[in-house]
Amino acid sequence: MGAPRPHHPTSPVRGSGPEFARLVAAVEAAVTYYRAQLEQADGPRAYLAHRGLGVVVHREWPWRVGYAPPNRSSLTGHLLAAGFTADELVGAGLSRRTRWDPSRLIDVFRDRIMFPVRDPAGQAVAFLGRCRPDSAARVPKYLNSPRTAIYDKGKLLFGIAEQQERLAARWTPVLVEGPADVLAVWLSYSRSGPSGAVAVAPCGTTLTDAQAATLRDLPGARRGIVAAFDADPAGRGAVDRAWHLLRQQHLPGPLSVAEFAAGADPADLLRRPNGRAHLRTALRRRARPMLDAVLDHRLTRLVERHPRLLEDIDGRCAAVRILVPLLFQAASPDDAIRLARRIVAMTGVGVDTVLIAAIAHLEDALPDAVLPVTVAAPRPGAAGGR
Repeated sequence: MGAPRPHHPTSPVRGSGPEFARLVAAVEAAVTYYRAQLEQADGPRAYLAHRGLGVVVHREWPWRVGYAPPNRSSLTGHLLAAGFTADELVGAGLSRRTRWDPSRLIDVFRDRIMFPVRDPAGQAVAFLGRCRPDSAARVPKYLNSPRTAIYDKGKLLFGIAEQQERLAARWTPVLVEGPADVLAVWLSYSRSGPSGAVAVAPCGTTLTDAQAATLRDLPGARRGIVAAFDADPAGRGAVDRAWHLLRQQHLPGPLSVAEFAAGADPADLLRRPNGRAHLRTALRRRARPMLDAVLDHRLTRLVERHPRLLEDIDGRCAAVRILVPLLFQAASPDDAIRLARRIVAMTGVGVDTVLIAAIAHLEDALPDAVLPVTVAAPRPGAAGGR
């Protein structure tokens, strides 16, 4: 059996011709410029080393991480001098026109660690820019390139183009929050290993239908997909959204979630003693069914809104009625039974209470589903009502 072929999904960004090629060329030129700037930026280099990502400072490929200097128009001036036009720089999402003088351009990204975003064909089409952790300015942690003719952030996943070999080898896909987490998982596995986990991330947005479909089509999806988000409310919300979108894709493998200590994420785990081994363990051995996590999150939100909810039988029964619909999202009867037992343990009710709530949920749902089939028009000549 030969070596697995590289995985090249259909590019979600379509375009051709001189204009498309010029925009891509401008972004690639920006990648080269930002990479050169990182060599002189002590602060960003120290930050990457502190996060356990120092290897991307010294090794350019495949990630080509760079740094956007704080000057208002350093990249713009460099690319204009290289022969790109103002319209091309704006069209590529690299520069923007000032409000007070539309003829003047300034850089979109300033004083940020820059992660190039590539389409499945390997072309750099955009950036994720991470602000310096010591920045005094009140700015977003991550800044995404605007939508352009070559980039739609809802249709790409960061990390696919750079990890073709691992994807083709059917490594298990791991959905993480951002580029630092993708790099942390990448560093945690030997390139020569026969199997492992390969991380990808939404490009500065919540997971979309298009991104979920891309995950479904990855060769390793048959082994299942693992979500590994931050252990905070935003991370829990991301898990719930991932469950909602991924289950609609009818994935061939199980959906799991890797959980971390409060406030931690894969990149945080990487920099701890023996962090690479701990991260591999968290992704492989400590992952649990994603639906279990969704159940926990739903009950947690209920109790946060109603702190005394589980103190009396009426509140516990109300909680059961809200949780029971999740039983019908289970992948198998065995999973549904296991989930029902979790509801019993978490709410303190009896098994019969969960069963009654499940039957009531079915009775509410079934009429709308079966009436169009079971209700027939009266036969000609049939007797009327009594």
